[in-house]
Amino acid sequence: MSSLKQRLKDFFTRKPPVEKTDITKRFDLISRVGQGSMSKVWRARDTKTGRQCALKVLDKAKTARFESRFIGLAKPTEGEVAVELDHKYIVRTYDHGITTDKEQFLVMDFVDGIGLSFLVDTQNDVMQKGRIRFIIQLGEAIQYFHRKNWIHRDICPRNVLIDREYKVQLIDFGLVVPNTANFQKPGNRTGTANYMAPELIKRQRTDQRIDIFSFSVTCYEMYTKRMPWEAEDGLTIEMMLQHINKPPDDIRDHTDQIDDEVADIIMKGLERHPDDRWPRIGDMIRSLRDAVTRVAPSTSNEDDDEDDGEDADEETT
Repeated sequence: MSSLKQRLKDFFTRKPPVEKTDITKRFDLISRVGQGSMSKVWRARDTKTGRQCALKVLDKAKTARFESRFIGLAKPTEGEVAVELDHKYIVRTYDHGITTDKEQFLVMDFVDGIGLSFLVDTQNDVMQKGRIRFIIQLGEAIQYFHRKNWIHRDICPRNVLIDREYKVQLIDFGLVVPNTANFQKPGNRTGTANYMAPELIKRQRTDQRIDIFSFSVTCYEMYTKRMPWEAEDGLTIEMMLQHINKPPDDIRDHTDQIDDEVADIIMKGLERHPDDRWPRIGDMIRSLRDAVTRVAPSTSNEDDDEDDGEDADEETT
């Protein structure tokens, strides 16, 4: 009898089979527009909706290796995370699924814009005139993300686009984990090497403050076109030692285009010990807004509606 009850329980609680999608039939693939370390992206037309989109297909083997680190923890997939996000500075994902080749795919709004990495490298007029606005917009995107109780783990210029309206679009959620105790445990060293916080490199406990660190590295690079330390390719011993043992260069040593208060705000985000950083991204963004309003009111972000909540309801660390 107990065996029958168990079989009935298994029957009624098992997940329905996932319907697979033949992306070569559903989408008209127009052109390849990008390739990350774990995915390929096409500009496409979704025949189901008739709209132009960005189709992201995850590398099956690499995704499986990454997700194998979280067996038994019910980690959501990138698609499950992305479709729940609704913010003006985060690219909209409106569908996700599994291909007939058992690859995960995401269907996103196509962002016709330029990469933040390009603006960092060129330091052109768009960067010079929009830099602080882009910084605050990216900070607001991260703040929203943290309020949803996620850790992004890969904030860096290559994961940010600037659209034709000169607004930030955060575009990648492949390394995202919940901001909960099981996912904060030591050992998961993932991210882009030059933007990793020291506690992440040392495989210590991590929380949302690793995003504050990588955001601050990104801000530093937007002003100076360089890292706070000598950059290395890959996660080298030399780079690890620099992040762990060497204080970052003062941002003012590499640019004369930054206000002292803004410089101090960014440098606080680069503190090696997480307790010395900004405790929450919202605190950092408010301080930046205040500094910018004092120095140049016309360049501060016009959209201040992200700060309406009580401080205690923002991010958790």
